[in-house]
Formats: sequence, C-alpha cells, structure tokens
Amino acid sequence: MSIRTFRRDTLTRPIFKWARTQLPSLSETERDAIDAGEVWWDAELFSGNPDWAKLLDVKPASLTEKEQAFLEGPCEELCSMLDDWEITRAGDLPEPVWAFMKSGRFFGMIIPEKYGGLGFSHFAHSEVIRRISTCSVAAGVTVMVPNSLGPGELLMQFGTDEQRDYWLPRLAEGLEIPAFALTSEDAGSDASAMLDSGIVCKQNWKGEETLGLRLNWSKRYITLGPVSTVLGLAFKLRDPDGLLGNPEAEGITCALIPTDLPGVSIGRRHIPCGQVFQNGPNSGKDVFVPLDHIIGGPDYAGKGWMMLMSALAAGRGVSLPSLSCAAASTSAHATGAYARIREQFGIPVGKFEGVQSHLGRLAANAYTLDSARKLTCAGLDQGRKLAVISGIMKSNATYRMRQAVDDAMDIHAGKTVIDGPKNYLGNLHKSVPVGITVEGANILTRNMIIFGQGAIRCHPYLLDEILALDKKDDNEALDAFDKAFWAHVGHSLKTFFRAAGRAWTGGALAPAPTHGGAAAAGIYRRMSRYAAAFALVSDFALLTLGGSLKRKEMLSARLGDVLSELYLLSAVMKRWHDDGHKAADFPLVEWAAEDSLAKMAQGLDEVLANLPNRAAAFLLRAVTLPGGSHRGPSDDLTRECAELLLTPSPTRDRLTRGVRAVRGGGALKTLEDAFAHVAETEPLRRKLRDAKVSVDEAVANGTLTAEEADLLRKAEALVAEVVAVDDFDPADILRNQYVDEPREAAQ
Repeated sequence: MSIRTFRRDTLTRPIFKWARTQLPSLSETERDAIDAGEVWWDAELFSGNPDWAKLLDVKPASLTEKEQAFLEGPCEELCSMLDDWEITRAGDLPEPVWAFMKSGRFFGMIIPEKYGGLGFSHFAHSEVIRRISTCSVAAGVTVMVPNSLGPGELLMQFGTDEQRDYWLPRLAEGLEIPAFALTSEDAGSDASAMLDSGIVCKQNWKGEETLGLRLNWSKRYITLGPVSTVLGLAFKLRDPDGLLGNPEAEGITCALIPTDLPGVSIGRRHIPCGQVFQNGPNSGKDVFVPLDHIIGGPDYAGKGWMMLMSALAAGRGVSLPSLSCAAASTSAHATGAYARIREQFGIPVGKFEGVQSHLGRLAANAYTLDSARKLTCAGLDQGRKLAVISGIMKSNATYRMRQAVDDAMDIHAGKTVIDGPKNYLGNLHKSVPVGITVEGANILTRNMIIFGQGAIRCHPYLLDEILALDKKDDNEALDAFDKAFWAHVGHSLKTFFRAAGRAWTGGALAPAPTHGGAAAAGIYRRMSRYAAAFALVSDFALLTLGGSLKRKEMLSARLGDVLSELYLLSAVMKRWHDDGHKAADFPLVEWAAEDSLAKMAQGLDEVLANLPNRAAAFLLRAVTLPGGSHRGPSDDLTRECAELLLTPSPTRDRLTRGVRAVRGGGALKTLEDAFAHVAETEPLRRKLRDAKVSVDEAVANGTLTAEEADLLRKAEALVAEVVAVDDFDPADILRNQYVDEPREAAQ
C-alpha cells in the first residue's frame, strides 16, 4: 500500500465524509457566477502572500490618441450643452443633447468599430462617464446604461452573428435605445424568484406558425425604459410540452424584445431621488417572439443568469465607480476652493481643524477611488471579468461617494442645502442613494457576494474541494478531495506561521518593493501582514462554520471589508508607482494606507470577537492581532492632506483632474474664478491685515496701488457671488412639482 493510498483511506476518508456535511455546496447561481468570470488580483490577496511585483507590472490604464481626442472633443462639447438645473426642471435632457449623443456614438462606446461603434477600452468608457457625470448625473446615467447594463454587452459576448449584425449597428448609431429589464415587482435581489415567464409554444408570426415564446412580465426601476425601443428582458423560460427537447433550457433566459410589439406596455416614469434620467416600469401581456429573439439563440435558453453575471462583471466595475469618482473628485475640487474663499471669524473655514478633518478624508477618498477605478479598468482591458472585484468596486465606490459628498455638504453647510442653479453639489448628493441601491443593493453585495464569491472563486483550494465533493463517483471524489485537501492543509500551515511572524514583527519580515522608498515599503509590508491574517482567519471561519458561514452575514461582511480594503489600498500603491512616486502626493497615499490598515485590523478584530468557536478565536487573536490598537491617520497627516485642497498646486490638479467648469460658465466656474483670485490676492490681504486699514485707506496712503485694489474688489465680488444662494417665486416652485394631474384648484 502506497503512502498516498494509506493517507487517503485512513485519514482523508473520515474528513471527506465530514466535509460533505459541513462545506457549502454550490447553488446553481453560484455555479453560473463561477462559469461567468475569472479571478485576478483578488486571488493574490486571498492567497495570503501577494506578489507586489506582479501588481506593479500590470500595464496602467491609458487612452489611445483616438480616445483622448474624443474626450477633449465630442465629450467636452456634450458637457458644454449640459445645464444640470435646467435639465432637472425640464424633467429630461434637451432634445439637442439626445441628438448629439446619438450622432456622436455615445451609446456605442463599447461596440466594436466594425459594427459602427467607437470600440473604446473600458478605461476610455470610464473616463467619458466620469467627465459627463461631473456636469450632470442624468446625462452620465443616460450614457452609462447602454454601455454597461444594456443588451449591447450581452450581444457582444453571447449574441449570434445574425443578432450582432442587425442590432449592434443600430445600437451604435442610436437608432435603437436599449434598456435591460431585470428587476421584477416581486423579485429584487433574489432575481431567481421572478414570476416573469416565457412559455415555449407555437404561434402565428408574420403569417407562419413559428416555434417561439409567449411572454408575460412586469418590471420596474428600468433605466431608459420609458424611451427604449428594445428591451433586454430577463424571464423564466418554461417548456411544459418539451418542444425544445432540452430540460436544461428551462430557467432564467435573456431575450431581445422590440417595444412596439403587440402586448408590450411601456409605463409612466419613476423619479429616483429627484434625478430625471429616464427610468420607469414596463410590462408585457402574451407577447410572442420567435426563439431567435433569445440572446445567443436557443442554445442559450436557460443560461441567462450566467450571461448576466458575465456582463455585470464589466458594467459594475465601470459604470457606478466612474460616477462615484466624478462625485468624489467634484466634491474635493469644489470644497477645497469653497473652504479657502469662505471666511468666518476672519479666517478661511478650511483652516479650522474640524473642517480639515473632513477635507483630509475627502482628498484621500478622491485619490483612493480614482486609483481603484484605474486598476479595475486595467484588469478589464486585459480581458478579465472580475466578478468579485466588480462587487468590491460597486459597493465600496458608492459608499465612499456617500462619505465624500457628505463631507462636502457638511463643509458647504447652507450653501449646498438650497436648491437652484448656484448649487453645484445638490444633484450629486441626491444621487447617492440611487448608486447604493442599483446594480445589486450594497447590503447584499457587502454581506454575501464579496466574501462569499471571493472564498469560492479566489481561494487556492476551496473550490477544488467543493467540486470534488460534488462528484458522483465516490472513489473519484475521494481522490480529488484528497489531493485538494492536503494541499489546503499545507497552505494553511504556511499561512499560520507567515501570519504569526508578520504580526509579531509588525510586518518587518514581509517582502516589499524598495524602489518607492522606505515609507512605501513599510506600507507594503503591513499589507502583506494583513493579507496573511485575512487568509488565515478566512480558513478558520470556513473550517469551524462550514456551510453555515453563508448565514453568518455579519461575519462574511467583515471579512469582505478586509478583502475590499486590501484591494483598494493595492490600487493606491499601484497608482503612486505608475505616477512616478511623486513625493508631493505621498500624504494622500499615507492617509489612505493608515485608514485602510486600521479598517482591516478593526474588521479582523470584530470577526474574532464574534466567531462562535471561542477557542479558535482566542488562538487567532494571539497569532494575528498582538499588541495595541490601530488608530488610523494622525491629525498632522490629516491637516497635510487638507492643505492640498486649499492651495493651487500640481497635486491638487492631479487629484481633481478632469473636473472643471465647461464653456459657458455657471456656478462652478464662478467658484473656480473666486478661488484663483483669492489665492492670487492673498499677499495683498496680508498687507491690509498688517496695516489694519481698509482697501480705500490703503490706496490713499500708498499701501496698495489702484490696480491691486481692483484685484481685491474683484475677488470680494466673486466670493460674494459664490456664497449667495438661490430663491424663487412660490408660483415657480408650484409649477415644477411632480403631480399626477393638473392642480386646477391651486391656481
């Protein structure tokens, strides 16, 4: 008897029997998610020993000359057409804006050139969405959806040649406006519970008896639904008469449904948190389509969930993260300027430490979000699906958007509470709940998807063990499990000693790149420490809880938080490396690092405080979290980051790149002019303070020249214009309410 046979029969077999009752089995949805994507840097982090050289060698996201020209040309021209206040009051984008978007191929950015699209990279797509969203959320969402959540992505990945040849050119040219109808009235996060159905049957189609689908559905929250000409429809296919001859064809299926077909009803409009991008319900009653309307044809019947997971992996990694970056960068750009020009008690409000605590966090959040967006786009442009990372990005980007906009609103105070054309942050603030809710609610994503999918997809051995347990032949299953299990044991032992060594030395023994300097190397080492701790705690959580970990959502959420912070901080370090290790930017890197490392420690601490197996928790705490607490960024570091937003500099320009007033001015342009004038005239105001005289007195006694006095008066006038807020005639306010019927009695 060989050693391997002895091990398998005497040691592995009882563990195998135990594992079949304890390890989580894969649901159909989880299997589809695994089939739909790949793993990337998330697998490095799950290994417990990330290879930083591999990260730094990733080709940075960049634009081609054509993409840069589009951003500086048509995209800037579109932005100059957007008046966010007037769009909100009108309830829709102006018709010339719709026409320009269509003619400029804004709805076909991801469609290949051979089909009439622009053939842009994910990064170019992201840059365009980010730029438009700084001017108008409604316009940003309108461009976003056809390029991420519309049928275009599904057609490119799964469509038949005939479907691509017909639909993609029409989508690229804006001849068709797409929407994707997934969310049902009775099924939100649990899409598998939808009652929307498609029954395989034969019916008359254009004069001939045709095998097809009789569809009935009722959907809501469908962006672009009210103006769509073609719906990508998700429904449950049933084949009660076996006409397809394939039982596996039953299940969630995706089809293309022209909205002018008999039985299709496009409903009225939703108004999501006051945002006026087109969104609304739709339904269908006994709508018949041939089988060739299934995306990918009949071969893809029943494979809709796998298709959606694949398409969403790209869309969730680009669309809302780009909007979130726009919100954070705009908030940093505007708030730093406002805090510099707005004075109270004789000094700029940005000099108060209470305000600086918000400013410092705002600056670092903007830097972190843009770093993660770029790294994610780089991975997507390598052809990866990034299902787990897209979940990290969607939830963390929108949560950090909320924090950034809240910080900005707190500092602006009454200025951005009052609606009107002078309020350049109001719509960003109102859009936050929409971003957190759509494309998979953040509560579900954080509590179940990030760690749940991450553990199955990214762990070096767990998936192999689970798949081995599912094999029908017991001997084959035992052999496969034996191989995966003992490799897992070896991995866990290495992780145990690695985690202990790194924790007890503060990461001093961990490998780190040295070309970024000692301070950066220290960050890499501490990240390696927490990567090892995360991997070890994850293994023990899976070992002690087994399949019940699925139901311990508070624990899985915290483990997902640690994984998320590891990814976000990896992105920060990658960006700083790609930017050439600019010393002036390092305070932002250091703040992001101290914040993320403290959150990792807190997440692990809370997992161990609540892990049901107390003996395991005690051991893990001694191994991974010896010593004192992790406090996060220091006050001095926070002040240093705040100052980066208060003073014109190349660092401030890099941090808020692409956020600027468009041609034609507006409230943001006035703020930018006021900021520039206040910064320019600071020495003149210092003269006045030292001399303790007014401007007129300073001119009279020769302290200031007439030209200098004019500069000061101009700065004061601009500041007064920025600080002013809007007011309205009551009748104007009434006329712009959303009402079901005309209010004749109120006239």
